Amino acid sequence: MIDKATQDKIKDAANIVEVVSEFVTLHKSGANYKGLCPFHNEKTPSFIVSPARGTCHCFGCGKGGTPVSFIMEHEQLTYPEALRWLANKYHIEIRERELTDNERREQNERESMFIVNEWATSYFNNILHDNPDGVALGLQYFRSRGFRDDIIKKFRLGYDIADRHALAAAARAAGYNEEFLLRTGICYRNDRGELIDRYAGRVMFPWTGISGKIVGFGGRLLDSRTKGVNQKYVNSPDSDIYHKDRELYGIYQAKKAIAREDRVYMVEGYTDVISMHQCGIENVVANSGTALSVHQIHTLHRFTSNITLLYDGDAAGIHAAMRGTDMLLAEGMNLKVLLLPDGDDPDSFARKHTAADFRKYIEEHQTDFMEFKTDLMLKNERDPLKRSEAINSIIKSISLVNDQILRDTYLHDCAMRMGMNEATLINTMNKFIRDGRSSATAQGQQPQHIAQQQRIATTATPLEQASKVEQMIIKMVIKHGSDILYRNVEDEDGNLIDLTLAQFLDYNLSTDSLTFSNDIFTRILQEAVEHSTEEGFDSEQYFIHHDDIEVSRLATTLSEERYRLSAPTADDENLSDIERQQQEETRIERLRLQLDHLLNDFRMDMTEHKLKDLQRQIATPGTPTDEIMRLMAEYKDTQMLRNQLAKKLGNNIIV
Repeated sequence: MIDKATQDKIKDAANIVEVVSEFVTLHKSGANYKGLCPFHNEKTPSFIVSPARGTCHCFGCGKGGTPVSFIMEHEQLTYPEALRWLANKYHIEIRERELTDNERREQNERESMFIVNEWATSYFNNILHDNPDGVALGLQYFRSRGFRDDIIKKFRLGYDIADRHALAAAARAAGYNEEFLLRTGICYRNDRGELIDRYAGRVMFPWTGISGKIVGFGGRLLDSRTKGVNQKYVNSPDSDIYHKDRELYGIYQAKKAIAREDRVYMVEGYTDVISMHQCGIENVVANSGTALSVHQIHTLHRFTSNITLLYDGDAAGIHAAMRGTDMLLAEGMNLKVLLLPDGDDPDSFARKHTAADFRKYIEEHQTDFMEFKTDLMLKNERDPLKRSEAINSIIKSISLVNDQILRDTYLHDCAMRMGMNEATLINTMNKFIRDGRSSATAQGQQPQHIAQQQRIATTATPLEQASKVEQMIIKMVIKHGSDILYRNVEDEDGNLIDLTLAQFLDYNLSTDSLTFSNDIFTRILQEAVEHSTEEGFDSEQYFIHHDDIEVSRLATTLSEERYRLSAPTADDENLSDIERQQQEETRIERLRLQLDHLLNDFRMDMTEHKLKDLQRQIATPGTPTDEIMRLMAEYKDTQMLRNQLAKKLGNNIIV
């Protein structure tokens, strides 16, 4: 964990213009800089970098932030990884909290395994280019697949000579510990206790993890040796740093393109990924012939919710397309399928087509998964029993879709395709949902659709969760929370105090027992109140550069120019002191009026919600008569309050 002092040092050193300039060509535009947004395709620059505020923002797609959040978004890094990236750029030594002896030992061992893997990658790559067998066999193999030198370099491909003792000898000579050759799986011991190279005589495909470190390897026998051999490919065994069900081949090279295109293509093998990259399509990963796991889906979900399964059109390809699909649906992925023409896999198809032609083919031929599954399982099927099993399988998949509108659309389409009563399909689907709920409850787990709803709720941004009025209120807290609205106000003890906007808002909300709809808004107001008494406290700068990246992102978004209050400023050097004071008083008065209006809007929203809730309770069957009378009296009182608020807001009184 990076200590607080070091985090602050990194943030203070990071210059937003210098950081963004590493990825975007910027041009001076007044006090700011402008360039083409790196997060979406555009022809007219809408990406603005503000040195004064230390932020960047795209007015096209809305992305941007501080140096830390920009690096997180652009490089697809976690918060600590982004801090380390900036620390490396500005030559700042990372100081982390003191680790326990066990933590230090485990960290050192994991790091040693990564170091050994990095050495092995360079070893295989050097053999590929400098060793006669590497050039004649390994490089020739890659050339026969049509791989260019830049692609070979990009994926750090290599070759391992046939001598099963050479790698261990080279590692010892370079000072590497045998223990880590064994723990990474690069070597194993034979019956005589000798260290044996697991990948001897194979071309090598390093697996680069999402953070850029080599986590494992895949080795392929050359074509002339594969006849009659069961294991064409050998992959690293599971270790402390490599678990096959958690890794995706090509994820490191693809993650930026996946986020940019908002879609990932899933293929089967290494060469499929590499050939598509060479073709110009980079948002592609492979699961190497195994069914997708929840871990892999969660990794992809960090970058996109849209996935297209891209396989060849033979029986094996169809089988691959069907694996793990229910899990993808249950995890909230939008799923499409494309089977390539007979005789082609993504590797061969990519080598025959340009990126534009390949993308066009995908757009024209990919189908929604439900349509694909329905056509596959019911086409030409006449056996009633098999047809019934197929329909049940299709409806079970639909039951896993969380989006109710999409689920209903699927059911309607299926009813039309199958020529069945839609009500029958709905009843079948509801049975699957109930069975899933009962099964999960019996095992002490959450039903899939409930768990998915909670995941969606937690991944929705605070802005998406909040009402428009709440957004405008919290925007005022971020931008003007430290501004003094009222001076020399008498508190409960008779003392004269100054009230900031944040303090005044907090007092009014607590008096009316009003709360925000999400915790981050509440936290922002509380922190603004707590820091209001500190000399020099600037709420906007405090929240923009907040340690919590979610708070920082929210503050950056809400404080951009298009959200600024159109109030006069008091920074014109040509104004007299009296004129500046008058402008400041005008600005503060406008803030008071706007906050007062927003508070009444907020009260109105809460009152409307309460009226709807009371209506629902009154209409609930079985409610006792005395309870209905109490609810109706409360409804009448609330309605009067609503009318008073409407009058204040200048609306017609609602009766």
